[in-house]
Amino acid sequence: MIERDFYLNQMIRSMWNGEVKVITGIRRCGKSVLLFELFYEYLLANGVVEDQIIKFELDQRRYYQYRNPVLLCDFVESIVKDKAEKKFYLFIDEVQFTRPFVDKEHGNEVVTIYDMLNELRAYKNLDVYVTGSNSKGLSSDIATEFRGRATQIRVHPFSFAEFYSAVGGDEKTALDSYILHGGMPRIIYMENEQDKKEYLFSLYQELYIKDIGERNGIEREDILNHILDFLASQIGSLTNPTNIANTLTGENKEKVNPALVSNYIQHIVDSFLINVAKRYDVKGKKYFKYPNKYYYTDLGLRNVRLNYRQYDPGHIMENIIYNELIRRRYSVDIGVVSDRTKGQNRQKEIDFVVNSADKKIYIQSAYRMDTPDKISSELSSLLLTKDFFKKIVIRMDIPHNFFDANGIFHCNLIDFLLGRVEFF
Repeated sequence: MIERDFYLNQMIRSMWNGEVKVITGIRRCGKSVLLFELFYEYLLANGVVEDQIIKFELDQRRYYQYRNPVLLCDFVESIVKDKAEKKFYLFIDEVQFTRPFVDKEHGNEVVTIYDMLNELRAYKNLDVYVTGSNSKGLSSDIATEFRGRATQIRVHPFSFAEFYSAVGGDEKTALDSYILHGGMPRIIYMENEQDKKEYLFSLYQELYIKDIGERNGIEREDILNHILDFLASQIGSLTNPTNIANTLTGENKEKVNPALVSNYIQHIVDSFLINVAKRYDVKGKKYFKYPNKYYYTDLGLRNVRLNYRQYDPGHIMENIIYNELIRRRYSVDIGVVSDRTKGQNRQKEIDFVVNSADKKIYIQSAYRMDTPDKISSELSSLLLTKDFFKKIVIRMDIPHNFFDANGIFHCNLIDFLLGRVEFF
């Protein structure tokens, strides 16, 4: 068992805070193990009695009846009510499987899982934890649904540090494997390369695409698949729904509506399969609506989507860095700065503008900087900010870390991923 202390400690800090703990993330990334094994074992080790932990795994058949939120709530209340001297813990796995209940006895009022969890949250002797693999299944605005009383914990596939803690050996060899097959937990326990590929392919076809299609009533699964292919081939590149629609129209000789593409992309993002990064004007302090960048939550899923045909080390490295930054709970945008030299006004990009509370850093991802032109290209946008915030270039081609003459910190990728350097 790989200890996922980063997430476990978040859960421990949130215990008995009066809020519903909402654990989200892509399916099969380890949410259930975190809640039902790691956190469960923590509670038992700290004196919690087993029968005071109430568990529902709603994706399993024996719990089907509790997909009705009223039945679930009634059952829990029958256990915790009038027992103020005892502390109970409620675990609900894959809460998106619940279905609204229409109360015909009270004017056809619709009762949702949010209503029931808010009711249960009122019990002072009950601490509530739920997992979900789709933001729509938990509402796109969880804070509103839970009336501002929810603590969100986003779980990701294994980080490289977690992956390396399991596989060990040469760091570069481990990173190469991580880049190829990603960090879905079950992958670590597979030795055969073909088994890994077939597992990732089955996840994609039998789980994620079906989930997206069934939950959102997708009528054009072919267009959904084309969008997934496009986004997989364009990680780290700027694009928008109109560009994607035009590309699909040209390839399929059929007019594709940009609005349909936009909706399907949102469904993909809601499933946690892909993340969207928006562009931010560093000087103007405003966001651009389009174009955006899209990054796969797991590179193994991205690679199997393309049948391992496309290896773009620069953009893959950028995807890894982005995933690590959001895993560390930073706010991450794509930076835009204006270059007004020589009578021109050109926009230049900073790969990541990273915020943590009131602190900010700028990060460039550079697979290699082995020519004067490449060095100038990577550093110029950082220098254009002309401010005092820390500036960092994460690189693959340096054996050690250093500050250059401009005060920019050059950091080795593996050192960053293994947490050997602190940026904040």
